[in-house]
Order: sequence, then C-alpha cells, then structure tokens
Amino acid sequence: MNVEGIERVADFVRDSGRGFDPARVADTRRRLLDGEEADRLAGLFRLLGDRSRVRILFALAEAGELCVCDLAAAVDVAETAVSQALRLLRTAGVVRARRDGRTVWYRLDDEHVRLLLDLSRTHVSHGA
Repeated sequence: MNVEGIERVADFVRDSGRGFDPARVADTRRRLLDGEEADRLAGLFRLLGDRSRVRILFALAEAGELCVCDLAAAVDVAETAVSQALRLLRTAGVVRARRDGRTVWYRLDDEHVRLLLDLSRTHVSHGA
C-alpha cells in the first residue's frame, strides 16, 4: 500500500471514530517482511502442518541421525511415507542426508530447525 492508500485508510478510520496512527503504520510496514519471504515462511509452516513430518523431525531432534527404517519404526509410519516426508523436508532445507554405503542417514539441517521445534513445542504446551 502506498502513501495514498494509507491516507485513504486513515480517512476511513478517522471518519469511523476509531484511532489510527499513520506514522506507526508506516513504520510497521517498513519493517514487515516482504511477500517472497512471507511465502517461504508460510511454506515452512505448511511443512510443519503434518503430524507425521512433525514426529519425524522430533525423532531426528532426539536421536541426532536415523535411517528411513529406524525413523519408520520410531514414529510408527510406513517406510514409503517416511521417505516421501523426508524428500519434502530435504527439499525445503529442514533435514539433510548423509550416505554411508547403501544406507542414507538423515538429521536436522541445523540448530535453527531444532530451535523452531523446541519453541513450537513450548508454545503449544502453554495452551494445554
């Protein structure tokens, strides 16, 4: 929204009797994440919107590194479903893979992922 748009909103709000602080709105808009960054962040949250993927991530957070068959057993999900979930998570940069002979080992990409999981879990526990 440009300055004219903000002024139109300000006029509307002022006419409706509600408060409006144009400087505060403009400052907030300057610091707001852009559309591309918002899309990437929304995509990350969509990845976390699946129960199996969340359990896989927490299993990796606890174990450090697991192969598909161990992950499937740990989270009680079919290996094919775990493989599909790991493909999505790897593509998104949330997990990384390491090959050791015929076995591929998966782990969280970095500490930011662990921090996101820990903070999310803490946040959810506040509502329980």
